[in-house]
Amino acid sequence: MGLSYPVLKGIQKRGYKIPTPVQRKTIPLVMEGRDVVAMARTGSGKTACFLIPLFEKLKTHAPKLGSRALILSPTRELAMQTYRFVKDLGKFTGLRSAVILGGDAMESQFSVLHNNPDVIVATPGRFLHICVEMELKLNHINYVVFDEADRLFEMGFGEQLREIVQRLPDSRQTLLFSATLPKVLVEFARAGLSDPVLIRLDVESKLPDTLKLSFFNCRPEEKSAALLCLLKHVVKKDALTIIFAATKHHVEYLHALLDKSGIQNTYVYSDLDPSARKINVAKFQSKVVSVLVVTDVAARGIDIPHLDYVINYNFPAKAKLFVHRVGRCARAGRDGHALCLISKDEICYLIDLHLFLGKPLKIATPGNQETDISSMGTIPSLMLESEISEILSWHADGSELASLKNVSENAYKQYIRSRPGASTESVKRSKELTSSVIGEHALFNKMSKDEKSKAKLISGIHQYKPLGTVFEIGNSSNSDVYKIMKKKRKKDLNSIEAFHQKVQEKLKEREAMESRPEIKLELSKPEEIGSTFSKVILGKRKGNNQDLISSKRQKENFIPYKPSDQHTEEGLAVNNFHKDATSVGFDLTGDNEIMMKATKMRKVWDKKKKKMVSVGGEPKKNKIKSESGAWIPATYKSGRYQKWVEKTKVDSAAADESEEEDETKKTLTLKRFPNTHWGKHNMKMMLKKQAELKRPEQIVKAREQLENRRRRHGRHKKKGKKSGKH
Repeated sequence: MGLSYPVLKGIQKRGYKIPTPVQRKTIPLVMEGRDVVAMARTGSGKTACFLIPLFEKLKTHAPKLGSRALILSPTRELAMQTYRFVKDLGKFTGLRSAVILGGDAMESQFSVLHNNPDVIVATPGRFLHICVEMELKLNHINYVVFDEADRLFEMGFGEQLREIVQRLPDSRQTLLFSATLPKVLVEFARAGLSDPVLIRLDVESKLPDTLKLSFFNCRPEEKSAALLCLLKHVVKKDALTIIFAATKHHVEYLHALLDKSGIQNTYVYSDLDPSARKINVAKFQSKVVSVLVVTDVAARGIDIPHLDYVINYNFPAKAKLFVHRVGRCARAGRDGHALCLISKDEICYLIDLHLFLGKPLKIATPGNQETDISSMGTIPSLMLESEISEILSWHADGSELASLKNVSENAYKQYIRSRPGASTESVKRSKELTSSVIGEHALFNKMSKDEKSKAKLISGIHQYKPLGTVFEIGNSSNSDVYKIMKKKRKKDLNSIEAFHQKVQEKLKEREAMESRPEIKLELSKPEEIGSTFSKVILGKRKGNNQDLISSKRQKENFIPYKPSDQHTEEGLAVNNFHKDATSVGFDLTGDNEIMMKATKMRKVWDKKKKKMVSVGGEPKKNKIKSESGAWIPATYKSGRYQKWVEKTKVDSAAADESEEEDETKKTLTLKRFPNTHWGKHNMKMMLKKQAELKRPEQIVKAREQLENRRRRHGRHKKKGKKSGKH
């Protein structure tokens, strides 16, 4: 790649040897100065894609130019992670970097920016606030990165991003790095980037080969017990595990439940205080606790290098969101395991996921000793029963756990309303699946014979259905209720038998499909085709006719009547940036009521106005109009910077320093340096005295010496005058 020695040394110290596919494609393009929109799977090394060219372009620290690169991240955690990465990779370049985050003291951020850092890593809201307060000029920033750009727009930073872009110079190089590209982001890219190159490698339609998937079917009321079973019997001890829940209320309930069961854990959600979020993530990353309970909104962009397990407590409604969740583990070639709890209403989303991945959904059959852990099975009822009884006793002892459970159930009802629906075909297939019998999962096949017999007895009790109903049992055969039920049973007997027969046929069909061996046909070689067939006829290519036409006419004398980009403008181009980018987008569901309601008041890109426009609500309430015409919060101009300047007297100190520098330069240029040995020695001593700081006693002594010299010189002058008169 032609990297300089300081950059290469930082990469080697970090431990990288071979670039990832996205790095191989992206870094040369960025080094050329092109605007790039890069999409790749999470954990594929997107951060290094924009940091390595950044170090190559900036080279060394430039104190007079000020900041020359800006990296915008959606969350505090991702910004801090990028900042640490900048420090590690750019250790030997000598470049200065600063991080500007919401929730931190603004005064410290003012002083950091006064030191002229070369690279600024920031969250958009706080950075725009600082820009307005300090009246920052961003004329020298020529390298801008939007990291996790889709998340920036999902969190409602559209107006802030537009205002920041307006303040940046037109000659900048802009990079967008994201896992997906929603429609809003495509419109932004078309307006804010010049001739962008779209790189799509390993996009969210793929899972890494090192990731194992396991699915566990359970009833909604058994989910908390099933989670404890997985943490106690499947997850290895001291392994780092992330649990994804639907809302912040689920996170709080699961945190309290795991605390009660003695599993050390911590939690993160969007409404949590920034300092608490930082502390909780640090606890998990430093392995103080082994379990982290999060929502989708909080977990975006958090990189845990040694994560082993991901547990989906609530199954995601979109396939791309599932890929994003499980992408937290199995990063950079490491092994990972995703465990998913599936209730009855979530099976349709599981079918949608397998259609998206292009894989068949395997279901564990009862009594079959399967070894495939990717199939959907159940947790042994013996384990579940013991955990359920323990949880019920915790709920009954009058603790806070019961109230948290009720709150999470009410929150789930609100969550279902905002959850997008599954496809109609998947809903139909899910009904067929629920009617079939699902066996135990392969991960629980290591049970002893006694445990298996107990589990079989308990499952038999669960599945037992008496022949008579409550109206028949205990009543005499002559009663009217008994006669009516017998008559009804006789009437529906044929349809009941047909249903059971249908279920048995489907089970047999599934067993036959699973037992059928896979046959892979070997492709024929070109030599074999040539020896077998005397003539091979291929379809005509359109390109040949075009070549004939173009060869007949002279290019310098021919003016086409259609523009070269006509198909692109009409949206008919095969490799169209807009068409390719809009096909890969997903939205995150909010983890609290406010964020769920915010989807109704979301912002849309206005093609005429070329800016984000809010669909509902009052966009101009408590806002002021900036220089670029964007509406920003009125609190951004609070005068805190002026107060800080008056308090610290930074401007006056800077002015004094500049005056002193000018004076020293003038004296050095005007004064002639002596050529003799003692003259040079005296000059050095004088400069040394000027440079060192003096104590009050030394200053007093120096003044006394100066006065004594003046007195002596005065006496000598008077004596000389008297002698002249005589």
